[in-house]
Amino acid sequence: MTGTLASIGAGLAVIGAGLGIGRIGGSAMDAIARQPEAAGKVQLAMIISAALIEGVALFAVVVALIA
Repeated sequence: MTGTLASIGAGLAVIGAGLGIGRIGGSAMDAIARQPEAAGKVQLAMIISAALIEGVALFAVVVALIA
């Protein structure tokens, strides 16, 4: 039973991270399309945000599998 709950928790963390990173990417593309001269700043912010989301998702997966 515990293994099932851990796998569900890990799966939810991965799905949430995927949706979050997808939304960041889409919003960044919209911002770059509207203001191409700010592409560098938007890209940097997008990469930092995606990295932070990946870190939180990895932490959530580890916690779900340990608990």
